[in-house]
Amino acid sequence: MAKERKKLIINYQNASPELMEAIRKKYPLGWVNHTIKVNTSGNSFFFAITVDLDEASYLIKVPVKVDNKSEKDDEEFFEETSDAKEGGDEAGEEEEQDNEKEE
Repeated sequence: MAKERKKLIINYQNASPELMEAIRKKYPLGWVNHTIKVNTSGNSFFFAITVDLDEASYLIKVPVKVDNKSEKDDEEFFEETSDAKEGGDEAGEEEEQDNEKEE
């Protein structure tokens, strides 16, 4: 019968050098796209990555910057951007002036 591994949760900042090496091997291009959201009691949560070593399976809490912008903010940004483009076709006016100079 195989020995069951311990299951441990630690912070990324507290990872041992051995564990950091295992993280680099498992995620050679970085772990940002491999995070999972772990829900805790209530409405709280944290983000983590997983790494398995011989003696334990680790759930490593990692720092993640969460974008709190809403879709409404994005809509307002795009409305402002399209308004600026609709304001006038300056490039077209410059071409007409260049054509008149050539004639």
